[in-house]
Amino acid sequence: QIQLVESGGGSVQAGGSLRLSCYASLYRGYPFSSYHMGWFREASGKEREGVALIDTDGTTSYADSVTGRFTISKDNAKNALYLQMDNMKPEDTAMYYCMADREGTTVATMSRDPLDAWGQGTLVTVSS
Repeated sequence: QIQLVESGGGSVQAGGSLRLSCYASLYRGYPFSSYHMGWFREASGKEREGVALIDTDGTTSYADSVTGRFTISKDNAKNALYLQMDNMKPEDTAMYYCMADREGTTVATMSRDPLDAWGQGTLVTVSS
């Protein structure tokens, strides 16, 4: 079993940066390194959107809307997942959630695939 807690959200002006963190607590079972990890977001009035994914082998993938601006990374020794967000835009405003799944998913489908776990979310607001 895995539980996730996000932090690092806040308010920033367009063009600014934020770094989100997600820490996992594991209760018996599989190690953090065995989980595919990612971030999705939910904006008011919009559908859930996959943002970034890092597979167990370190392969990363991104939504087109954030490619070149966001960077996902993880530290298996710390059971931690990160999302560095640069050159932010008002359309990045959303609640951001980290997710974990051992079966694997994709950025395109994580919004609708069954997932092992996700956190409570952290709010990101970008003003113009």
